[in-house]
Amino acid sequence: MKTLTEIVMPKLAESLVSATIDRWLKQPGDTISMYEPICEVITNKVNAEIPSTVEGRLVSILAKDGEDVPVGAPICVIEAIDESAGAGSTAPVTSAASTQPAAGEESDIPVEGDMRGRYSPAVQRIAAEHGVDLQLVRGTGLGGRVTRKDVLAYAASGQPKATVAAEAVKDATVKTEKAPLRTTGLHLSETPRIPQIEVESEIPGRGEYFIDITPIRNAIARNVKQSVTEIPHAWMMIEVDVTNLVQLRNKLKDEFKKREGVNLTYLAFVLKAVVNAVKDYPIINSTWATDKIIVKRDINISLAVGTEDSVATPVIKNADQKNIAGIAHEIDDLARRGREGKLTLSDMSGGTLTVNNTGSFGSILSYPTIVYPQAVNLTFESIVKRPVVINDMIGVRSMANMCLSLDHRILDGVICGRFLQRVKENLESFSIDTKLY
Repeated sequence: MKTLTEIVMPKLAESLVSATIDRWLKQPGDTISMYEPICEVITNKVNAEIPSTVEGRLVSILAKDGEDVPVGAPICVIEAIDESAGAGSTAPVTSAASTQPAAGEESDIPVEGDMRGRYSPAVQRIAAEHGVDLQLVRGTGLGGRVTRKDVLAYAASGQPKATVAAEAVKDATVKTEKAPLRTTGLHLSETPRIPQIEVESEIPGRGEYFIDITPIRNAIARNVKQSVTEIPHAWMMIEVDVTNLVQLRNKLKDEFKKREGVNLTYLAFVLKAVVNAVKDYPIINSTWATDKIIVKRDINISLAVGTEDSVATPVIKNADQKNIAGIAHEIDDLARRGREGKLTLSDMSGGTLTVNNTGSFGSILSYPTIVYPQAVNLTFESIVKRPVVINDMIGVRSMANMCLSLDHRILDGVICGRFLQRVKENLESFSIDTKLY
């Protein structure tokens, strides 16, 4: 017996009202196992897979790629299989496990399952540059996904190259050259550069070309528009003397790297200074509601982490309960998984205020957009040496700007000025004797 079942958009997060279909992993006519991913969706700047709740055959797709679908709305129809029916009552369904090699078993057979066609733009670009047929590459990423390292390793192994069609794709791709950035400052990205932009086509005879809007870029656009439309932004800046902090980090960073295996960044100290200031001014850690202001007890800091084609804001939860060493580990983990595209919805949810390390790409002054529905976004700019007057004498000090965007419905200049002053005091109070644990 066969039953038609509608699969609806699930509520992947507490505040989620809709999600955008990124791509379909199954097409009409494909057989589907229970809990097998059928499509990828984008929400809060991350990808998530929607699994099938039944076993059967995909009959029709109701939501196209790039379509924004409300929670609870149907996205496809699956012809479910009644397992109690006879063997001849329905078409056979291939088990997902039967298409995979046994654990530890090597296989030269191209993957024919879920991963076919699910390649990131970076993987496709590298494959085109090296003439590699992605159908022949064995993926080692999450769920068998093909990564850039897989493509490069395959190309270096001297395996068969791609067909002429792949070469044609390579020639048709127009891309910008890499533009190197400055090498000073803290870099959360593994390779400091302006990301490459891939263009599908170019209009002959005109000095312009078109770039398709990706679902991730579309999600960023919606979030930014909502922020600047609903939140009245105001802006403040303060200058901080971080000379002692520079000396402290230079003293501890090598030993910390050997002991902990992660970098001791300036950002770890900045976050500690910020959370201690939030304890003194809890209204900073709030959000605007229709008839009230909600002050959050947990201090969960959203970090702005740049990837090749977007910006993600993973969250350090309960940051006030962590010491400097613990914060450094959190920064390293979130930044690494952000670069690898392995952030989850849980990683991205629950932030109560945002700190952005704009100094990592050389900025000395910025006007950050508040992450909706938070109340503030604070940036830490580049550390530069400047002449400073101290006790009527001029000295060279390591200085950094901190810029704050605030929700003027909740906060005013007086309270934010005091908050920034407290952050400044906390940063300048670090000394050579400060403990990390």
